[in-house]
Amino acid sequence: MKLDRKEILAALETITIAGEGKNMVESGAVKNVLTFGNEVVVDLVISTPAMHIKKRAEDDIKKLIHDKFSSDAMVKVNIKVETPEQNPNQIKGKAIPGISNIIAVASGKGGVGKSTVTANLAVSLAKMGFKVGVLDADIYGPSMPIMFDVENEKPLSIEVDGKSKMKPIESYEIKLLSIGFFTSPSQAVIWRGPMAAKALNQMIFDAAWGELDFMLIDLPPGTGDIHLSIMQSLPITGAVVVSTPQAVALADAKKGVSMFLSDSINVPVLGIIENMAYFTPEELPNNKYYIFGKEGAKDLAADLNVPFLGEVPLVQSIREAGDYGRPAALQTASVIENVFEAITRNVVQETVNRNESLPPTEAIKITTMAGCSAVKK
Repeated sequence: MKLDRKEILAALETITIAGEGKNMVESGAVKNVLTFGNEVVVDLVISTPAMHIKKRAEDDIKKLIHDKFSSDAMVKVNIKVETPEQNPNQIKGKAIPGISNIIAVASGKGGVGKSTVTANLAVSLAKMGFKVGVLDADIYGPSMPIMFDVENEKPLSIEVDGKSKMKPIESYEIKLLSIGFFTSPSQAVIWRGPMAAKALNQMIFDAAWGELDFMLIDLPPGTGDIHLSIMQSLPITGAVVVSTPQAVALADAKKGVSMFLSDSINVPVLGIIENMAYFTPEELPNNKYYIFGKEGAKDLAADLNVPFLGEVPLVQSIREAGDYGRPAALQTASVIENVFEAITRNVVQETVNRNESLPPTEAIKITTMAGCSAVKK
C-alpha cells in the first residue's frame, strides 16, 4: 500500500504532545513527513527533554499510522529536543506593588561581613534620599535587629485595604523585618527548609512595606534553600556579593556568583564588594596592612567579568557601630561614611545600568544618577 504524505499529516493533527495544548501539527512540532512506498519518516521537534514524553510521542505516531493506514508500514520517528531560549531579562517571582528595586546581598562564606555591609548600604541609600527597606532573610542567624538597635521591638499588625498586614519596624528611616523580631535572642530557630520559606513569604507578602526605592535582602551564607525560595518568590533586580580578600572566602564567593548567573536562576550580579580589605592603624594613617590578602575580591571580579563595587577597610569602629546598633555609615564627615557612600553610588549606578535592559513591563525603574535621588515611575 502506497502511503500518502498529506493524509498522514492530516491524521497527525489528532495527536497532542503531553504538556502542550495544541496538536503536534498546529504547534509546529511536526517539521516534516516523508513517504517512500511503505516507509514513513516523521521529523519531530519538541521542547521537553523528558524521556517518557519523547517515547509517548513516538508510540502515538506509530500506532496512528499502523491503525489508520497500514499495519505493515515501517515507521521511523526522528525526535529533536529544542528548549525555548530563555530571556536573560526575564523577571522571576511575584512583584511587590510599590517596591522598585530588590537587591540581594549574598556571600558564599559566613563571617565576611555581609550583614554589616547590608546595613551600611541601607543607611547610605537612605542618606541619599531613597526610601529603603531591609529584609533579614538569614533565618538561622538574624542580625539586623541588633545592628539597628531594635532587638526588643515587635512588628504591629495594621489593616491595609481590608487585610491584616505586618508593619515593619523603622530605624534610621529604614523599614526592617527579621525573624529576630519574633524569637528571643537566646532561642535557636530549628526549622526545615519549607518552614523557613513560609516564614520568609509571610515577611515579604504579608507586610505593609509601602513605597520603597530599594529593598535590600540580607541572605544567609552559602547557596541553599533560602536562596532558591527568595529567587522563586521575588523579581530580584540584581545581586551584590560580599567577600574578604582571602582565598578560602573567594572560592565560596565565586560559587555565589555562579549560583546567581546559572541558567536556572539567572539573576544579574551587580558586583562584588571586598570587605576587610586592609587595616590602617589610627596612629599610622598612611599605612595599609593587607591582613587577609591584597585585592583578592577585585581580582575575582575581573576574572568573572562582573563589576567591582569597592573595598571596605578593616576598622574597629565599623564593628563597634554594628554592636551598638548604629551603622558606621551614619558617622558624618568620616572616612567610613565616604567609603560606604562611594560603594553605594556604584551599586546605584549598576542598578541603573541593569534597569536600562529590563523589559518594558517593569513599572518603576531608576533612570538617572542625578544626585543619587531621582526615581522615575
